[in-house]
Amino acid sequence: MFLLPKGVMKPKEGKGEAARDAAATATRDGGGPATSGSKAEASSGPVSASAGTTPEQPHTMASAEQRKELSTLAARYQTAEGVGKLRVANDLAAQYQKVQRFDSAGYYYEQVAIAKPGEQAWKRAADQYFEAYSFAATEERAKLLSAKTRELYEKVLKQNPQNLDAKTNMGMALMASDNPVSGIMMLREVLAADPKNEKALYNLGILALQSNQADKAVERFQELVKVNPKNVNGQFYLGVALAQDGKKEQAKQAFLKTKSLSADPGLLTSVNEELKKLQ
Repeated sequence: MFLLPKGVMKPKEGKGEAARDAAATATRDGGGPATSGSKAEASSGPVSASAGTTPEQPHTMASAEQRKELSTLAARYQTAEGVGKLRVANDLAAQYQKVQRFDSAGYYYEQVAIAKPGEQAWKRAADQYFEAYSFAATEERAKLLSAKTRELYEKVLKQNPQNLDAKTNMGMALMASDNPVSGIMMLREVLAADPKNEKALYNLGILALQSNQADKAVERFQELVKVNPKNVNGQFYLGVALAQDGKKEQAKQAFLKTKSLSADPGLLTSVNEELKKLQ
């Protein structure tokens, strides 16, 4: 299970890209990120799992104007000093986020955190590496990015062991480690502290699907939509899990509920495809 669907619960999720190939993603050997061509892959450059991770060139999806701005900022970063250098690092990280080069954004946020360490500074860097890890296209890259992600979340949790968001992402990053069971245990610890934690419920549901435990996935997603009936991803994957568990009528109802929650064309296409399979 080295590649994982997006675990971060954000308003933008539930759009077509998150659900487009959901059923195939959930049962694929080793799992895989639910990405589409509209999402910049974090696989276009080398990443080191050590503290010496190097920034990369702008993503090819960046516009000419964005590439020019990144080049200008990079040049300024090389010559800036002190507080000015940190300011440019923040600007560079923000621009890399815009072009969805999350590992590069994480690198620059990490430089800021090194200069001015703190829970939020480390988490900002860790979150960007987690984004990159979530969309890693190869096992090797997933392992490298997850290692870097874990390194930074460890710094966050050292500052605040009760940061449940960091703990949840850390749990997911551990899925690409030599001890993935520890990741599942960490996610369960999050639920023990916060039984209504949507992200933990979602991720445990996805992991259950990936390990062909449809019945357990159903339980997780049912709890998720009970906590938040408007959670689009939760409703969609509940349908996927129910279908895999042989509960076709219940799956149909979950997919119809998904359609009522979003008008996104990509998502509706995916839902309709899943409904056809149930006929």
